[in-house]
Amino acid sequence: SEWPLAIAAVVFLVAYSIQVIADVPDRHAAVFNIVIWATWGLFIVDCAANLILAERKLHWFTHNLHAAAILALPMLRPLRLIRLLSVMQLSHRVGGRRLRGRILTSAFAIAVLLVYVGALAVLDAEQNEPGASITNIGDALWWAVVTLIGTGYGDFVPITLVGRLVAVGLMVGG
Repeated sequence: SEWPLAIAAVVFLVAYSIQVIADVPDRHAAVFNIVIWATWGLFIVDCAANLILAERKLHWFTHNLHAAAILALPMLRPLRLIRLLSVMQLSHRVGGRRLRGRILTSAFAIAVLLVYVGALAVLDAEQNEPGASITNIGDALWWAVVTLIGTGYGDFVPITLVGRLVAVGLMVGG
């Protein structure tokens, strides 16, 4: 189920990106909401099937809390793609330099994904708040990069609880 769920994560990311970044008219917003809810449904079915098929259900659940987080927080669904990168890494075992190159490529891809998802999530939380400094995708991307690498200039600061939780996630990811 890795590939279908990875495709669902990409579809979610595209729909979520358009919904957050573009000023989508209400008549078209329903289409994006349907796509978002459908991908959420796929993640629920996958999580439920894995739990049902697990021999030790409590053990499976406690070792897959990230799956519960993905279900609970929509902005985390694209991070499902990180799992796909690690699966691809294991399936292409090679020695020495090639392995280091693949690890570096994977780490870079994960960092880019974290920055983009973090920027989308904080923009979604902040863009319509009075007094918010993060109101467009450019500012959100800048904020996400300086937060992820630990610089934290302070020129853009989330003011909402969700925005601050996203910041904590990026700091931990960094």
